[in-house]
Amino acid sequence: MATKWVYNFGEGDAEGRAEMKNLLGGKGANLAQMAVIGLPVPPGFTVTTEVCTHYYENAQSYPEGLREQVHQALALVESRLGQKFGDKENPLLVSVRSGARASMPGMMDTVLNLGLNDQTVEGLARRSGDRRFAFDSYRRFVQMYADVVL
Repeated sequence: MATKWVYNFGEGDAEGRAEMKNLLGGKGANLAQMAVIGLPVPPGFTVTTEVCTHYYENAQSYPEGLREQVHQALALVESRLGQKFGDKENPLLVSVRSGARASMPGMMDTVLNLGLNDQTVEGLARRSGDRRFAFDSYRRFVQMYADVVL
């Protein structure tokens, strides 16, 4: 069986649990547990901490099967929310958060609104009815991305 690199959560269910902190990181394990106990957690997925280990132990390459698992997890989030990542009319926006096995304050900030671009921001403006909100969200995404990723 292939290694499981991605764990889904949301809609009152999760593939992970709180005791899987070493595998899912603190945030991933806690999100999974909150979903399991019925708290209103938006659907999402966690990439395991083992992906980071694999990356550094294998010439900075991602493990086989990761891309497919991420695509499947994203498709599940899309179906649960009725939105599509990259869609110009009804864009799905996601947040990316780091989550190590042990808390590491200041290591990496969150990137919000991943999925906004010059086309999807127009869809967000139409759906929200608030053009200023949409472009402010886009501005914040660009600033966060530049600060955290670049």
